Amino acid sequence: MDPVTVSVIAVAALGVLVLGGLAIVWRKGRPFAEGDVFRASRLSPGNRLLPTQVLVSPTSVVHFTPQWVGRLEQSIHVAHVASVRIDTNLVFSDVLIETTGGASPIHCRGHYKSDAVRMKQLIEQYQTAYFKSPHPS
Repeated sequence: MDPVTVSVIAVAALGVLVLGGLAIVWRKGRPFAEGDVFRASRLSPGNRLLPTQVLVSPTSVVHFTPQWVGRLEQSIHVAHVASVRIDTNLVFSDVLIETTGGASPIHCRGHYKSDAVRMKQLIEQYQTAYFKSPHPS
């Protein structure tokens, strides 16, 4: 093969790799579940390529971190959420969700302030509904 053909093949292969990487980043950045999913901003540190996400549902809070291969998930039932703390910085907010059982807390970084406040409101709303309803002992 002549050098021009080799160069064209190399550029094409590089283009395919770059497009494949972008497709993976886009796919892993989509909301991982239906419902109230809060995704950290890609502009915040640590969330540029694979932003962390938090699902707040009537039964649990799920912290989802996509990885290049696989994912990392941590779930806390709403009955076991002890406190929700919001640390608001200049642009982004950090959310710390602590448990009653002593398990490691969920620490989410890089959410917009409105998302952080909404997360806290939903957790409190779901906890109120959970503890008002009758539960079997």
